[in-house]
Amino acid sequence: MTDVTVVLNVGSSSIKFAAFSDLRREPTPLLRGKITNIESAPLMKACGRNGVAYGRSELVEFAPDADPVALIKDLLGWLADMEADMCLVAVGHRVVHGGQHRTGPALVTPTLLAELEALIPLAPLHQPHSLEAIRTVTAVLPGLPQVACFDTSFHRTQPRMAQLFALPRNLTEAGVIRYGFHGLSYRYLVGNFPELFGGRADQRVIIAHLGNGASLCAIKDLRSAATSMGFTALDGLMMGQRCGAIDPGVLLYLIEQKGMSAATVGHILYEESGLLGVSGISSDMAVLEASAAPEAREAIELFCYRAACEIAALLPAIGGLDALIFTAGIGENSHRVRGLICEHLQWLDMVIDRGANVLSRTRISAPTSKIDVLVVPTDEEVVIADMTQRLLALKNIDGSV
Repeated sequence: MTDVTVVLNVGSSSIKFAAFSDLRREPTPLLRGKITNIESAPLMKACGRNGVAYGRSELVEFAPDADPVALIKDLLGWLADMEADMCLVAVGHRVVHGGQHRTGPALVTPTLLAELEALIPLAPLHQPHSLEAIRTVTAVLPGLPQVACFDTSFHRTQPRMAQLFALPRNLTEAGVIRYGFHGLSYRYLVGNFPELFGGRADQRVIIAHLGNGASLCAIKDLRSAATSMGFTALDGLMMGQRCGAIDPGVLLYLIEQKGMSAATVGHILYEESGLLGVSGISSDMAVLEASAAPEAREAIELFCYRAACEIAALLPAIGGLDALIFTAGIGENSHRVRGLICEHLQWLDMVIDRGANVLSRTRISAPTSKIDVLVVPTDEEVVIADMTQRLLALKNIDGSV
């Protein structure tokens, strides 16, 4: 029997999963997959090693009205049926918000769940789904160890100045600070720095995690020094449906002068803004890039302009820039977005090799560029698996079922 750690990365519209044996001996997952369209007609695609379609069929369909709880239950059953020699020993979860004091992964307990419940208002699009997944696993496999891995933990190394808002001190002391997100993605990429930069740990790097949710992180000495997201995942970059940084006076205007409720304003900020709001067409960058509509072009250009401005704003935190890394769905796949962002940063003597950029090669900067520009795929699941296995080994927990 092979001891297996399952990773669940549950979002509002998809569930990513992977199964790992002991990462010290086998760094690649036994399988990984994704359930998409979970709000309408869920469909799962899973691949084993070397990207080969896994099981009897490449695609597995679920009941069209299946809710996320049912999907996770079905997924756990499917995993058990597909590999009789798998012995599930733990489940690791991506949890977006861990609060002010969580600096690493944590074993799931009733006390931890209550703590994470209280953070739902700070991550309303993500936190409820993660907690629902944890409870589902508990119901299906009671007693199985579960580990929560937090996106916010990576940013707890930031200096105090990078965390503060200019608000009354009592609000700061109550936890109204900049937390930062996408930390599991950033942690994975920093782990690749020795390979990317020849072992040098003193690189000043900005990582651009560009997807439906998007943020930047300034890295110095392999640690998070500053990030574009703040108290919630609304701040910073323009995103698929989120506005990013906005004049707070706009929000007061909408509430006081336009008579909008806080709930209505929240819905606009989280669901109707960003690429979708500016274009009026789609939140999907690929759809906008394929469109000839001037509104689509304007949305793309604003996305890139805002990203370049936010990159420049992070430079003081690390005292300059040696490398820029693009990652996540848009960062890894859109040469147009990468090119436009870098055009705005030419004043840094950043020069792109257009051919390498179109081909999405690892290094897309030209030999004459003073800044290295890289495209590196991220892998949150392997980070979660590693954290889960290390924590359980440290606590000497054996959860075989």
